[in-house]
Amino acid sequence: MSNPTWSFPRHIQYEQPLRVVAAKWFLEKGYPVRKNMKYILASRDDWHRNIILPDVAYYIEEQKAKNEQAKLSYPLHRYIHHGLSSQAMLFNLIGPLIVRDDLEPLKISVERIGLEWPEGKIQAAFEFENREVFQENQGQPTSIDLVIGKEGDAPKIFVESKFVEKEFGSCSLFEKGDCDGSNPARDFSRCYLHHIGRKYWVLMKKHGLLEGPLSDESACIMAGYYQFFREVLMAMELGGFFILLCDLRSPTFAYEDRDTNRGLIPFLLSLIPHHLYPKVKILYIQEVVEAIRETGQHEWISEFEKKYGLV
Repeated sequence: MSNPTWSFPRHIQYEQPLRVVAAKWFLEKGYPVRKNMKYILASRDDWHRNIILPDVAYYIEEQKAKNEQAKLSYPLHRYIHHGLSSQAMLFNLIGPLIVRDDLEPLKISVERIGLEWPEGKIQAAFEFENREVFQENQGQPTSIDLVIGKEGDAPKIFVESKFVEKEFGSCSLFEKGDCDGSNPARDFSRCYLHHIGRKYWVLMKKHGLLEGPLSDESACIMAGYYQFFREVLMAMELGGFFILLCDLRSPTFAYEDRDTNRGLIPFLLSLIPHHLYPKVKILYIQEVVEAIRETGQHEWISEFEKKYGLV
C-alpha cells in the first residue's frame, strides 16, 4: 500500500496495472492462460503467442536453431510466456525492426541519448555471448540481450532489457553461501571466481572501475549487482557502450527524470569514476516507441503500445 508521507511510487503500483493490461491482451486474443495468473500463458511452449508479429517469432526460432548448430546458446527465458517478460518485450519492440531491416528508429533513439551510431552496414542481434572476454569456459557465459554493430565486426552497443524486474542478477556463489560477500578489490584471491580463472576483477581494474569508491567498499559490489558489472565490463572490453533499456514508469532503475539520483542506475554510476559515465546510458522504452512512430513505417507499434499499457 502507498504511504502519503512517501513521495516515490512503490514497484507494485507500477507492475499491477501492467498485469491487468497483459491479461486483457491475452483474453482478447483468445489465448489459454494460467487460471490464477491470467497475465501468463498456460504453457511455456506457447511463448510465440506472446510475440506480436509471427515473422518475429519465426526469426527467433530460426536464430535459435542457427546458434545451437554452431554450439552457441540462445536461451529463451524461463518465463518468456509471461505477459510482462522483458525478453518478449524486447523481441516485440526491436524484432520487427530487425526482420524488416529498418534500424533507423533505433539509430534515432541511440543518438538522442548521446551515443554515436556505428558506421557502415549495421546489424542487430539478440542473445550475444563471448566466453573469451571473461574466460567463462564452463556454465552459462555472460549474455547480452541485444547487440548492435557493423556487420563482421565486434558489437559497439550492448543493450540489457528490463521491464518489471526489481533488480540486476546477483552472484550465485554469494546466494548459495559459498562466499562471505566481502570485497576482494584489494586482494583478488579472496574471490573463488578469480581463483578458477574468471577475469572479472582483472577487467574491473583494467577499465578503471576500481579507481573510485568500489575499492573502498567493505562489501563486494558484485555480490548484489553481478549482472550489471559483467555486462558493462563486456561492453568496455570490446570497445563499446552499455545501454539499459527500461520503462520510464518503473521506479526501480531510473526514476523518470535522468537528473535525479534515485534508481539503481544512478546509484551504481555513483560508485564508478566519472570519466566512465559516458559509457553507460539509460534508454527508455517510450523513447524507442516515439522514434518508431515518427518514421510512420511500422503499423504494429499501436499493438505494442496496447499490449504494454502505453496508451
